[in-house]
Amino acid sequence: MKSHTREKYRLRAEIIKALAHPTRLYIVDMLSRERRFVGELAEMIGCDISTVSRHLLVLKNAGIVEDNKQGLRIWYRLRVPCVLKFFSCVENVLKANSRQLKNSINE
Repeated sequence: MKSHTREKYRLRAEIIKALAHPTRLYIVDMLSRERRFVGELAEMIGCDISTVSRHLLVLKNAGIVEDNKQGLRIWYRLRVPCVLKFFSCVENVLKANSRQLKNSINE
């Protein structure tokens, strides 16, 4: 594999790794509806602000979310809403797996 091809796949893997945590998936889902600040997300998730901040930093470093400071609050929103297409694809895989399991049980 050529080095530029390897780098392309490494960068893709970094983005996928950033999404590979249930809390971060939830955060992306919540940000798909509207922008939020850390305190709101912490309350919704049920954990402390520092934990949510670390999750947001992972997502921000991957280029999935961006922040905007207004007054004392830092608001977060999806930087690239097309990441939701990935969610849709994951749901399709889950449905296909479920149908396959059902068919296996019924045989």
